Amino acid sequence: MAANVKHAHRTIKGFNFVIYGALTIYSTYFALYLQSIGFSTLEIGALMAGGPIVSIVANPFWGYLSDRFRNLRLTLILMLLGSMITMQFVFLSESYTFIYASMLFFFFFQMPLFSQSNTLILNSIEGTNRSFATFRLWGSLGWGIMAVAAGPIIGQIGIERLWMIYTIMMLFSLAFAFALPRGEAKKTALKAGKVNCRSLFASRAFFIFLFVGLVLSIPNSVNNTFVALYIKELGGGESLVGWSAFLSSIFEIPISLLLDRYLKKNVRAMLLCLVVISGLFALRWFLMAGAGSATQVIFIQMLHCVTFGGFYYIGTQLTSLLVPADLRSSGQAVYALAWGGLSGIAAGFIGGVLFEQSGSETMYFICGALSVLGIAGFSLLYANVRRLQEKAKSGSEVAEAL
Repeated sequence: MAANVKHAHRTIKGFNFVIYGALTIYSTYFALYLQSIGFSTLEIGALMAGGPIVSIVANPFWGYLSDRFRNLRLTLILMLLGSMITMQFVFLSESYTFIYASMLFFFFFQMPLFSQSNTLILNSIEGTNRSFATFRLWGSLGWGIMAVAAGPIIGQIGIERLWMIYTIMMLFSLAFAFALPRGEAKKTALKAGKVNCRSLFASRAFFIFLFVGLVLSIPNSVNNTFVALYIKELGGGESLVGWSAFLSSIFEIPISLLLDRYLKKNVRAMLLCLVVISGLFALRWFLMAGAGSATQVIFIQMLHCVTFGGFYYIGTQLTSLLVPADLRSSGQAVYALAWGGLSGIAAGFIGGVLFEQSGSETMYFICGALSVLGIAGFSLLYANVRRLQEKAKSGSEVAEAL
């Protein structure tokens, strides 16, 4: 039994490496591919906004399906197959209408991959001494290594052959997916198969966390969509774009391990960390607004490890704490919807307009201003949670005295 568990955990680590490696090929270089076939910045922004729009349906749908049938392996296989097949249609055409239609189908399968793979990890390590960070770091390794390795290859074969690298990585992902465990959650007081999504929002703190996280995630989505174009605008090529992705992810590993070791697993400690992370987000975007070269952008991107890495880790853990175990897939799906879905809709359209009409400097300055709102929001939420906990503690002390 112990040997089977170890094998399952090794398979999950390998799967995280290859799936994150596949997705970084798409995330890092796809905007450059679209630009190479004649897409404008506005068209790229509108196209990328389609993903978050579709995710409004896709994340809850796949989350519900996983909770209902209690088989995350099957869910992930279906999403991987759908993503790989639909992306082939995208690469086969240069028509904006056909590409946009194909991308909507692609996003339906691709957008929930992160949240569902996270749920697989959380379900697999429940009741063990394994930590989420030790599995998540393999995703960061895959993301960083494949991003920097693909840059020189694309420089040699041409951005128009991006489909070859993406498809190879997706085939590796599928091979690992078939060897994954089912990822079934342990049953709680809820009846098996009965998913009451209203329970997700029983905690007001969880609802406010999602809202403030949405505000903070819009600038991050803007940067993810347009940073490659920004680097190219400042004179950088595919190799520098790859190094930007590498440096922005590789140091997520020590950040996740440090948080896993030293961060207290309670709401107050996590919210206080989110206040600090929001401040670092603001610093990052203001620095990006003042960047004068592609090399400066690459080094500023290193803050991604602390900002996105910290928020991603804490948000995943906080969501797991605030929702029942039987609703964990749905909870992670809603968190992913707020972080990468709703924010991406605004980022795609607003970012595209700002980049083309007002310039990259103004775009990043506005991103910094939104992050300042995130600081205020999480500070207020932290103060409110602290007040409620101290009030509850005082009430219990009075009850004990009586």
